[in-house]
Amino acid sequence: MIETPPLVDQYCHGVLRTELGLGTFEAQLMRSAGPPAAGTTFFDTQTGFAVRRWCPPLLGLEPHATPARYLARRRELGVAETARRLLRGSGVAAYLVDTGVAGDLTGPKELALAGDAEAYEAVRLELLAEQVADTSGTVGAFLANLAEAVHHAAAGAAAFTCATAFARADTPAPAPEPPGPGAVRGAAGRWLAGRPRGGAVRDPVLLAHLLWSAVASGLPLQLHTGAADAAALTGFVRATAGLGTRLVLLGGYPHHRRTAQLAAAFPHVYADAGAALGQTGARAAAVLAELLEVAPFGKVLFSSGGRHLPELHAVGALVFREALGRVLGGWAAEGSWSWRDAERVAAMVAAGNARRVYRLDGP
Repeated sequence: MIETPPLVDQYCHGVLRTELGLGTFEAQLMRSAGPPAAGTTFFDTQTGFAVRRWCPPLLGLEPHATPARYLARRRELGVAETARRLLRGSGVAAYLVDTGVAGDLTGPKELALAGDAEAYEAVRLELLAEQVADTSGTVGAFLANLAEAVHHAAAGAAAFTCATAFARADTPAPAPEPPGPGAVRGAAGRWLAGRPRGGAVRDPVLLAHLLWSAVASGLPLQLHTGAADAAALTGFVRATAGLGTRLVLLGGYPHHRRTAQLAAAFPHVYADAGAALGQTGARAAAVLAELLEVAPFGKVLFSSGGRHLPELHAVGALVFREALGRVLGGWAAEGSWSWRDAERVAAMVAAGNARRVYRLDGP
């Protein structure tokens, strides 16, 4: 049995404050461009089975309760009590919360209260630019205000995060050097002139400017890779080496070995175990073992990637803990590792690495 300290969930979102019907709840279990196959639901996924395995006992039900029974119990308890039980039952001591997702979601302080944990903000760069654009009348004012907003955010946040620059197939990876002032002014002018109010940042030059502004701040920078091959990041990663900013690569499954390779090759790069573990459910140990085949153990961080449903925060944490125990405990049981080393590495991946990267225990 591998003992781990309380977890640091180094990337997640808030949870919905509103009650959900059956269809709405199921739609939140996984991201999909359409409905499930005829005669099935999104409970018929590894994520859905993991929810039914891990979450019912936290709400006073037997494991593997039917979806209908589980959701009825959820309604009996109410949204707030359900979230409180699931979050507190997950064994998480600290959350880093990306506040850049739309919806009636809890913020860091509210999530911390519900989970009886600490919470820190990861500032979404794209949203920061959109907020500045809404209050800036000219290109010059926008760029000046954006620089001030990044500086102000860096003083109070634990990290910056960017979800667009690499994770979308229609947005090319930024060039591996900061764009020049003229290029930035041109990109900002085009975006400001063409965007509807609330329009997202998609221009690669403006995204590159945001990324390099974050790099200059010195805060850790989280980069979403989605399901893309992280090899596209290599140029940017190489260009940021030695500048003092730590890069945390989020996502990457099923190309997680490539993410691990970048973490192994560059001292300032870290790999996120991430939401893939909750999404792969019963196969999570295999995915985690593949990540640990390549990445140095001091470069792997836990996150649930949970959003909207507290079930996803809980499943991410509980599946991770079981997978970590199964992988490291298996290596210790066969004699490849000592039990002491297994527990030491488990503590690093579960919490210690994240506390060091984000300086959660002070400088």
